Amino acid sequence: MERESRLPRWLRRGAREAAAGAAAARVREELLLAAAEAGFPLAPAAHPDDYGCSCERIGCPTPGRHPVSLAWQTQATTDRDQVLRWLHGAPEANFVTATGRAHDVLDVPATAGRAALERLAAEGTEVGPVAVVDDRMLFFTATRGTPDDEDEWWPCELDCHPETLDEHPGLRWHCRGSYVLVPPSRTPGATAATGVRWLYGPERPLPEPLSLLEALTDASAGLPAEDEEEPAGTSAWPTRR
Repeated sequence: MERESRLPRWLRRGAREAAAGAAAARVREELLLAAAEAGFPLAPAAHPDDYGCSCERIGCPTPGRHPVSLAWQTQATTDRDQVLRWLHGAPEANFVTATGRAHDVLDVPATAGRAALERLAAEGTEVGPVAVVDDRMLFFTATRGTPDDEDEWWPCELDCHPETLDEHPGLRWHCRGSYVLVPPSRTPGATAATGVRWLYGPERPLPEPLSLLEALTDASAGLPAEDEEEPAGTSAWPTRR
């Protein structure tokens, strides 16, 4: 007959919880470093505080979805040591990646993203990294935002910035001056199964955006109008604390 441990139950439970927390921290660190090693410039972001935000802004309209610093564009880096310093200094922080430098992101409602993935697979078109953020799906692509000749950069009516998200309820193109959350960030009310997560990881090669654009545009255009509306209170990501 197996003898019961002499350790109190509360002590054993605390040890198990500590081990689970340490394992989760290791997974979190590995995911962020994998993104940095893939060339995604990272910067720390606010995190959910209950259903609010860790930032100092009263009534933050986008809790846990924006950088903590106005200097996020210059702070964003792929340096492993800096990412670790941020992570160890603020273990609960979310992270964003600055777009238009190493990559762009085509951002669509999740329903459209799933439909586009089915079409792209049937056509034999390779997709790159894909992340899920609540009811949105993020397709990471090569960037068009850093041409050798500045005159060769071409604007697009889909170009989206944090302060103009409400203008792009369907397909958004994050390039210069924008950012997106990267896994394993958390949003208010999300669980481990529904938080910001990779569908296809950052180790995948970045495709040209135009190879995905038609499928994503068609899938987004086919959505009912109510699927393209932003949830109340999430139309503008704050850029100031």
